[in-house]
Amino acid sequence: MSERYDVAIVGSGPAGLSAAINCKIRNKNIILFGNENLSNKVSKAPKINNYLGIPGIKGEELKEAFKKHIDSMDISITPERINAIYAIGDYFALMVNEKMYEAKSVILATGMEYGKALKGEEEFLGKGVGYCATCDAPLYKGKKVAIIAHNKKEEEEANFVKELAETVYYIPMYKDIENLREDIIVVRENPVEIIGNDMVRSLKLSNTTLEVDGVFVLKDSISPDQLMPGLKITDGHVEVDRQMATNLKGCFAAGDCTGKPYQYIKSSGEGLVAALNAVSYLNNKK
Repeated sequence: MSERYDVAIVGSGPAGLSAAINCKIRNKNIILFGNENLSNKVSKAPKINNYLGIPGIKGEELKEAFKKHIDSMDISITPERINAIYAIGDYFALMVNEKMYEAKSVILATGMEYGKALKGEEEFLGKGVGYCATCDAPLYKGKKVAIIAHNKKEEEEANFVKELAETVYYIPMYKDIENLREDIIVVRENPVEIIGNDMVRSLKLSNTTLEVDGVFVLKDSISPDQLMPGLKITDGHVEVDRQMATNLKGCFAAGDCTGKPYQYIKSSGEGLVAALNAVSYLNNKK
C-alpha cells in the first residue's frame, strides 16, 4: 500500500510554500508538488514594494529567501506534474503518469499560468483528449495521435507514445527540439480546435487539419477544474470561502487560482489560512 500523506500541496509559488511551511510546523506529513526552482513568476519580478517588512526586494532575492526557508524546515519539492486528482471516499488520489499518490486533504496552489483551454478541449476530455501521454498511450495502439507540447521535456512522452501508436504528430509550442524520434512527424502550426462527434476525430491547425484518434495537450500546469472533477469554478477561479475551503470536502485552495488581486503577499496569507484549515479538518476527523 502506498504512503498516505496528511496534506498534498499542488504548486510551489508563494501560496504553496506558505501552506507547506504551516502544515509542517503543525507536524503534518506533507508532499509538495511543483517546480524545484520555485515560481518563475516571482524570480522575474524586477522589484517588489508591497511585501511587508522587505520593501524594494528583487524577485530573485525573494525567491532565494523562500528557498532558504523551506530548506531550513527540511521541506522538499516533488518535481512531478499532477495530471488528475480524484476524491475517493475519505482521501484523494493524485495521478502522476503511471504513479498514484494518496493524501487525506489537498491544497490547490496552482497559480494562473496555465493557458486558456483549446476549443473542443474540455468537450472531448476523456473522449480522446488527455493530459498524460504515458498514462493513456496504450489506448492508441496502432492509431493516430497528435501531441501539443508546451515544453521540450514532453519529447520523452512523445517518444514513448510512438512505440505504440501508428502515427504521432508533434506540435511544439517552443523553438528547439532536442530529443525527438525521427519517425515522429513535427508540425509547426498553431492548434485551433479539436473536432469530433462522440469522440475526437481531428485536430484543426492554423493551415491544415490532422485526422487523429486522440489529442494529448501537454502543458506545465492544468486549470483546476480540468485537474479535479467536480471542483466549483466562478469567473475562471476556484471558488473558496473565508477558510479557503472549496466545494469539495477536504480540498482547499490558495493564491492566484482563487482570484484577484494577483499579489505575492496575498498568496502567502491565503496559503497560511488554507494550511490552518486543512490541519483543523484533519484533526476533526480523528
